[in-house]
Amino acid sequence: MSCKEDTGSYPKAQTMPSRFRHALGKHRVTIGSACNNCGHCVALCPYGVYKAGSRRPKVIAEHLCLGLSCSQNEFYCVSRCPVQAISLQLNPSFEVLGDRRWTADLLASTWHMAETGRLPYQDLNYKIGDSGGGFDRIRFIFPKQSSKEIPDDAISTAIELNRSGDNRPNIAIPLPLYLGGMSFGSVSIVTMLARVRAAAALGTFCCTGEGGYPDELVPYDDHVITQVATGLFGVREETIKRVRIVEFKYAQGAKPGLGGHLLGDKVTPAVAAMREAVAGNALFSPFPFHSVYSVEDHKKHVDWIKEINHKALVAVKVSTPTDVDMVVVGSFYAGAHIVQLDGSYGGTGAAPDIAKKNIAMPIEYAVPKVHTFLQAEGIRDKITVIASGGIRTAYDMAKIIAMGADGVCLGTADLVALECIRCHHCESGRGCARGIATTDPALTKLIEIEWATQRIVNMYLAWQRQLTDILKRLGMRNVTELVGRFDLLAHLDYIKPDEVEGELN
Repeated sequence: MSCKEDTGSYPKAQTMPSRFRHALGKHRVTIGSACNNCGHCVALCPYGVYKAGSRRPKVIAEHLCLGLSCSQNEFYCVSRCPVQAISLQLNPSFEVLGDRRWTADLLASTWHMAETGRLPYQDLNYKIGDSGGGFDRIRFIFPKQSSKEIPDDAISTAIELNRSGDNRPNIAIPLPLYLGGMSFGSVSIVTMLARVRAAAALGTFCCTGEGGYPDELVPYDDHVITQVATGLFGVREETIKRVRIVEFKYAQGAKPGLGGHLLGDKVTPAVAAMREAVAGNALFSPFPFHSVYSVEDHKKHVDWIKEINHKALVAVKVSTPTDVDMVVVGSFYAGAHIVQLDGSYGGTGAAPDIAKKNIAMPIEYAVPKVHTFLQAEGIRDKITVIASGGIRTAYDMAKIIAMGADGVCLGTADLVALECIRCHHCESGRGCARGIATTDPALTKLIEIEWATQRIVNMYLAWQRQLTDILKRLGMRNVTELVGRFDLLAHLDYIKPDEVEGELN
């Protein structure tokens, strides 16, 4: 897939069906032996669930079935079948899929967006999960009466990444998102390359993570963020010189105070060569940088990158401790252009639950704290604040922007677009049985690069349409108008819907 800059046009959605014979869906469609192969169901269904067969129609895409809600339609195949051979029921596999944060509905709706580039028409909740807290208890307050209709092409979802006013390049991205670090070793090279290619097609960026800079990424240098983490794995002066953004990873939300950890089974000869390590040995990134214990030390780091690469912006990825507002101010005065706040919901399978669930501050608390502090300091408009750690949907993205972020950094959503089922075995042995988070050569071949690239592009095009719709409903023409609009949000634990002058959604 070509870069946006190369083609001069924005990418379009293309249908990319599941790579598995039977895609997981909410309903199960069965054609019984009474079928006389009249083909009526094939002609009726507008969603392509059926295909003509020699003895009876074949159910080829039951995940596209509208389900029980279709009973009100004239094309409802169950009631229109002349011999009553079709039965429809909830898929028992669907009932045990996912978890409280990534529910079966969220997984299936993300797969639908990745396949089609459109919102699901099935009875799927694509806005929230079932965690009982965080984004799942927060709603937008939309005006009861919409303001004058704003054309889609009059709405901008772009953000600037360099707002410091220095002599570094002014970089804008057309969506308020870029893709977070997933290193070579933690995910397959195919997954890594597909994410970078998708970022290039969308005109944004993708981070390498701390596992080095594989040669396969070189054609996409202008859309790569190279990461300098505490283990310094794969850090090279020549790769730092090639990119437009360099990111320091001081900490991440899933494992603050613990550093990184790549189990030995995933350290293949290729991964070991990239990281200058020994194949089969577990690799650890220490916490913290033992050369950084003050803002002055931090500034030396930033100055180092700026001296090596005179065109690069400097991003800083930090966790969300209670004094995260002071951390961000320190990064600003050290010369950083972007600060990424990584909340406790994100992270990898290698992070222990005790860290993921109990140490860092949830991102929905950290971002408003930072936003209001930067405003009080008079520097909010001079630094770009990016939020990460648990952003699953376009609605999550819009909510955290309303809480004070300029944009978001994403990771897990990309993997779900590639049909991740959240089995939580990312870090172990051969890793992912679906070929996503693995270094096993045989499993890596389960994914084709063009397919994976387009799936990620499709999903984010659907996100952009949702964000545009949210802005239209709020009467806004630019996503920057949404930043810090706490007044547009309601938390269901602290407000009664009938007390709100607007529609909660």
